[in-house]
Amino acid sequence: MFTYPAARLVKGMQAAYDAAFAKFAAQPTDDVRLADASGWNACRTTLAGRASVEGVGTFRGKERRTITFAPSARPGWWIRRTDQPEQLDTAVDIANLWTSARNLVLRSGSPHNYLRMVEHIVALKAGLGLDDVVLETNSGDPPLFDDSSSPMVDAVRKAGIVATGAPATYVTVKEPLAFAGTRGDFLLFLPDDGSRRLRLDVAINWRTVIGDQRIVFDVTPETFAYGAYARTNATFRQYRLAKTIGWLFADTRNLGYNKRNILIHGPRRWYGEPRFPLETADGTKKFLEPVWHRATLDLLAALALTGPDRFVGTVVSYRSGHTQDCDAVRALYRQDLLVRA
Repeated sequence: MFTYPAARLVKGMQAAYDAAFAKFAAQPTDDVRLADASGWNACRTTLAGRASVEGVGTFRGKERRTITFAPSARPGWWIRRTDQPEQLDTAVDIANLWTSARNLVLRSGSPHNYLRMVEHIVALKAGLGLDDVVLETNSGDPPLFDDSSSPMVDAVRKAGIVATGAPATYVTVKEPLAFAGTRGDFLLFLPDDGSRRLRLDVAINWRTVIGDQRIVFDVTPETFAYGAYARTNATFRQYRLAKTIGWLFADTRNLGYNKRNILIHGPRRWYGEPRFPLETADGTKKFLEPVWHRATLDLLAALALTGPDRFVGTVVSYRSGHTQDCDAVRALYRQDLLVRA
């Protein structure tokens, strides 16, 4: 149903890309949601007021954490650690990405001036066309919600997204570009077609109950709000590690995880109730929660790291993850592969 042109390989081996692309092309599409327009405002946007959300700390568990979305007169998103008033705000930009090993961590200035697992927050920038925001927090530990990022979407909508009057700015790739990984994964970037829309074609392949999943959609406030309900997923082994000796190590200290706020899966079963059911041709049910989370709250987060600009065009992702996403966005800047759209 969807065909894509040949692309210049920026990173990886051509044979690896060709093999991965062939597997991707053979994978059926489970859900398609296309739109006539992006639904984004043609002007830059900010918030009419402040909006706060509170949840259990992702890494501390028992402590509650609050994040406040506030209007900004400066272009772009800015993270303000209110417990570190001597530090400057951190711009949500690929230049300030500290690590993407397990989750995205943005930091500037002091090593303590950071915010972990920002992907589920900054994805709102790209998904809602929300350009200028100050994100206030008194901790580097963000809150978790039983409904994934939906409470943040609801809070932002309640505060009101308003136009500033300044024209929105857009970037896209100059030509079709591909990034191949070493485990049968790839990313493909295609230039904007003049519509200033962002289309995602995202496929995953897990050797667990998740299996093969693929969705294609145009990013609009409606499709983003739909996907924002999808929780992050973890294997039962990862969940058990976080609940036992995981607290000893910073990258596995996810003490806030529980069977309501994440989707736990094993080789043949779900632990908890998966979301986004799909009736398959053979009458069985398939649950697309993992691929919707991957697309809307992981991939879109990396595409939100374009500073004050909106990224437009088409992005195809097959079995990719945080690090490959962010490495690709960084390469687009390092190698001067972006152009104004």
